[in-house]
Amino acid sequence: MKKLILQMQMSVDGFVGADEDHRWQLWEWGDDSDWDDALKQDFNAVFETVDTILLSRKMAEEGYLTPWGNAARKFPKDRFYAFAQRIVEAQKVVLSDRLRTSRWERTRVASGDLPREVNALKVGEGGNIAVFGGAGFASALIAARLVDEFQFFINPAVLGSGRRIFDQGGFARLKLIGSKAYACGMVVNRYAPTGRAT
Repeated sequence: MKKLILQMQMSVDGFVGADEDHRWQLWEWGDDSDWDDALKQDFNAVFETVDTILLSRKMAEEGYLTPWGNAARKFPKDRFYAFAQRIVEAQKVVLSDRLRTSRWERTRVASGDLPREVNALKVGEGGNIAVFGGAGFASALIAARLVDEFQFFINPAVLGSGRRIFDQGGFARLKLIGSKAYACGMVVNRYAPTGRAT
């Protein structure tokens, strides 16, 4: 059975997006990154376990796939950007009841019925399923109890307000399955819902 892994950048005070225009992430997904080498290596290691990327319609349409495809072409020999090549090669599934067809390579559109589609993806052989947001999509997956592992990249910043991902799900207990601090100031915490295998 495949795992659905939700990976999100987060502030120290638990926000995944800022209300104001602050540069709060150590890496804003451009060419410049303040991540240290160990963090870059561990980030790429996650992608080695993934063969499917789950996207919301909004995330797909707002350009998740194009920048990483461009990065894979622009930095073909840079080991840090190995994840971009994995994104290009992986199967992508966009959940949407609005879209009828995909205009993206190696990408198919499935119905917006989260439990049915995600549980169907989890069955079978192969690597895990990764999802990276946005906030509304992550919240819906959490509320439907479909996430098997949370990976929170905690940036050394306090936002004070912003977008959260746990508001819809109600009370839940999580089990810490890993935590690692990095020289650049990032801390990556991994959790699983209690009662599920790690």
